[in-house]
Amino acid sequence: MKVCHACRKELSLGGKVGRKDECPHCHADLACCLNCKFHDRSAPKQCREPIAELVREKDKANYCDHFLFKETAATDVPVKDGETSSRKALDDLFKK
Repeated sequence: MKVCHACRKELSLGGKVGRKDECPHCHADLACCLNCKFHDRSAPKQCREPIAELVREKDKANYCDHFLFKETAATDVPVKDGETSSRKALDDLFKK
């Protein structure tokens, strides 16, 4: 399942995502680092693709040739507003 990085809503995309494509729900750019399967905050340049150029604005559309929209399992979609389930579980665990 493909999910928008901004609104966390499921997307039904027919083919390849173009540079100017936007989320139909929140109008965020879709061809951006935050939606890419190679995006990794802990990697150099925050990208697991070693020859990719540095992209400063990860939430904006760019011209990266390595972009592939990441697939997300339905259970991996974090809750945007409110606490995430893992944060709630930790709070419940350490509650007095």
